[in-house]
Amino acid sequence: MLKKIWPIFLLIPFLSLAIVTVASAQQPTPSDDEVNAIARQLYCPVCENIPLDVCPTQACAQWRELIRQKLADGWSEAQIKQYFVQQYGDRVLATPPARGLNWLVYIIPPIAIILGAYILFSAIRTWKRPLPQPTPQEPASELTDEYIRRLEEEVHKQ
Repeated sequence: MLKKIWPIFLLIPFLSLAIVTVASAQQPTPSDDEVNAIARQLYCPVCENIPLDVCPTQACAQWRELIRQKLADGWSEAQIKQYFVQQYGDRVLATPPARGLNWLVYIIPPIAIILGAYILFSAIRTWKRPLPQPTPQEPASELTDEYIRRLEEEVHKQ
């Protein structure tokens, strides 16, 4: 009976070695969430103003697969974004880099908000001021008196 079993005992180490080798050769594929987390930060180079994660074109599907492949190869998010910038320019980034005229995107909105708050505060403060009290009337001028006299004459004629 031992003569029939001994080939199985020799095969077990070789089979387990083959299973471990195949399992270690396979790299885990990145999930759709991991791919979309990066694709959400990139815009489609072909379509205007459409994030790469929701663009329905075939080109965007290929670019998402490229992101998946680069993640599987061990690329970081920054490396992938830099790759797309080198290929298609800064316009593919959802958040433009703060250099050149792009820094205005980061400066103008806070300045506009502060300026708007100041204008609103000034307007509210002006609205809350009490109205000026009427001053006692000054004696009417001769011209006004003449006008009133003529008006009264006309009214009495009728």
